[in-house]
Amino acid sequence: MTKETQEARHVAIIMDGNGRWAKRKHLPRVMGHRKGVEAVRELVRSLKDTSIDCLTLYAFSSENWKRPEDEVDDLMNLMRKFIKSDLPEFIANDVRLHILGDWQGLAPDIVEMLEDALAKTAHGSRTLAVALNYGAHAEIAQAAAKAAANGEVTERSIAANLYTADLPPLDLLIRTSGEVRLSNFLLWQAAYAEMIFTDVLWPDFTPEHLRDALDQFAGRERRFGGR
Repeated sequence: MTKETQEARHVAIIMDGNGRWAKRKHLPRVMGHRKGVEAVRELVRSLKDTSIDCLTLYAFSSENWKRPEDEVDDLMNLMRKFIKSDLPEFIANDVRLHILGDWQGLAPDIVEMLEDALAKTAHGSRTLAVALNYGAHAEIAQAAAKAAANGEVTERSIAANLYTADLPPLDLLIRTSGEVRLSNFLLWQAAYAEMIFTDVLWPDFTPEHLRDALDQFAGRERRFGGR
């Protein structure tokens, strides 16, 4: 029997390595983050040529607040610039923005920009989900509490209250920079996702790397606990 080729509809990426990229090039860390934003932009532009319906990116974790204040400020300013510059392109390319995490806890002007972007891209056919001020432990605890408030706590009722409730099931999770851990990202959703860990630093990650990951995924056999 010929093995059927599978396609990944929902891919998530832990974008790691901006700081190391900058250090290797003897540049300030902020330059690594700026280059990382360029990598995001190119990847989003390439989605139309892939099987992906939803791309989820780990942009800022709830633990990232522990970083030096100037680095956090740089990241927030980059977020402002990215939303402002790329929103028209999202709209033109039919990309829907979705936010995971406690993003309402960000600076008021960023919250306002995100609310505007969510409204203007609401009917896009392809989704870019961005994890902002996100932590999987908090997400699961919050979902369980909401499920309990509405009745019985079951796997289904928890899943229905996750940030990803209206997204396709996670097929593939990629982490760049050679680190081999999930760092409190999509712990529930990744239960049966395929995983790829690459040594490529995020600023150097290209659409070609993504296509290679999709090819690797297509060649794997997913059993979901079966034989």
